[in-house]
Amino acid sequence: MKMEIIAERISQARKKAGMTQEQFAEQLQVTPQAVSKWENGKNMPDIDNLMRIAEITNMSYLFLLTDAEGEGTEGLKFRDRLFHEDNMFTRVRSFALSEGLNETVRALEYMRRQHSGQFRKQAFFTAEKIAYINHPLLMCCQAHAFGIRDDALLSAILLHDVVEDTGVSVEELPFSDEVRKIVSLVSFSVREGMTKEESKKDYYEKIRQNGKACVLKAIDRCNNVSTMSGSFSRDKMAEYILETETYVFPVLDTLKNEYPEYNDLAFLIKYQLLALLETIKCLL
Repeated sequence: MKMEIIAERISQARKKAGMTQEQFAEQLQVTPQAVSKWENGKNMPDIDNLMRIAEITNMSYLFLLTDAEGEGTEGLKFRDRLFHEDNMFTRVRSFALSEGLNETVRALEYMRRQHSGQFRKQAFFTAEKIAYINHPLLMCCQAHAFGIRDDALLSAILLHDVVEDTGVSVEELPFSDEVRKIVSLVSFSVREGMTKEESKKDYYEKIRQNGKACVLKAIDRCNNVSTMSGSFSRDKMAEYILETETYVFPVLDTLKNEYPEYNDLAFLIKYQLLALLETIKCLL
């Protein structure tokens, strides 16, 4: 794509957002001279700044990088979500009722109430806010598609972010001891007297002692990696890839070696993660 076209798109995005070059530069934490050079076609912002421009101006990242001559990414359309949360909610409720998964039915309604008004981190290429429940619902649908019919595990998948993100304690969850145990294991916090990295190591070690917590964490990471390119900076993606290889792959190895009932699931998730991570590494 020609530099002058990108320059014009950046200028259009800034003006549409109602900002001067100085205000724009302040938002981006760069100099006004840098913004001027971008808009004059004398220099190009790096990928992180392009993503930040899209975020600040509420413009599509695709708009900034697509010209009218068929170069670059023209014709490609980004999805704001992989599947719609309303459809997934209906799907989960239907299979939970038909299969007698009573705790899953209750967890579905409880999760929706607790996460009401919460949204996922907004993607760079869309202005639409995605309801937070899209994430646990997608995980639950994926787990069920993998053949999981365990009521406690499916319930914990739906509830796994309630403690971290809604202020409810594990003890307050109106569910079985097993559900509370799984949710407790996958709810991260920095331990007293530990650094964040030490706490993270301890967190994953405890998860590996419970097969169902391993399954939940593996599906959670698979879902997050699948969508991170739309909302993470390059540095954040690199950091997340390293964490996945350092901590989540051993979780999958634990599933494979110590919990034979989840052997096929561990293979499928590791395959998907490897394919995604290696692709993203090439693009980074």
